[in-house]
Amino acid sequence: MKKDIILSGVGGQGILSIATVIGEAATAAGLFLKQAEVHGMSQRGGDVQSNLRLSDEVIYSDLIPTGSADLIISMEPMEALRYLPYLSRNGRVVTSSKPFVNIPDYPDKDVLLAELDSLPDVVRLDIEEAARACGNPKGANMVLLGMAAPAIGILGADELRAAIGRVFARKGDAIVASNQKAFDIGLEAGLVK
Repeated sequence: MKKDIILSGVGGQGILSIATVIGEAATAAGLFLKQAEVHGMSQRGGDVQSNLRLSDEVIYSDLIPTGSADLIISMEPMEALRYLPYLSRNGRVVTSSKPFVNIPDYPDKDVLLAELDSLPDVVRLDIEEAARACGNPKGANMVLLGMAAPAIGILGADELRAAIGRVFARKGDAIVASNQKAFDIGLEAGLVK
């Protein structure tokens, strides 16, 4: 089994933390993992993208070919649309529904969401609002990871939750619990699809 995942967003949103958690879970599960990141412009507001390739067999390339990604996980709707050429015909998009307007000619929100909704398999949620509602306003990225967990498939929700515990352990039990709670809120939303 293999899973090719594109993570996207803008600098400061926590995309690389999602990649770290997935990578930690994959390593603990004994999976092969390849990762390629583009984060040279990852200061707040710049494009951040990561290719994650997970498999129970050897992986030879870090990069996901056009048209073969199983999943796009995006902190931002326009960034989700930017990477659609990489999505396979049966792929899923899991994204925030709230734009991060960081450029003067940012597209109309309704147009963006209509384009997302026209896709065959999309799950979207205002992850920032969900994170605030669960008492962790900085946990939107973990809400998004929870939403994506059912589509990741090669790793289970319990493995991802445990990886959150290991990745955030040095920050203390309260931070671990808060991020796991945000993950659980997202997981519930992701299971609705």
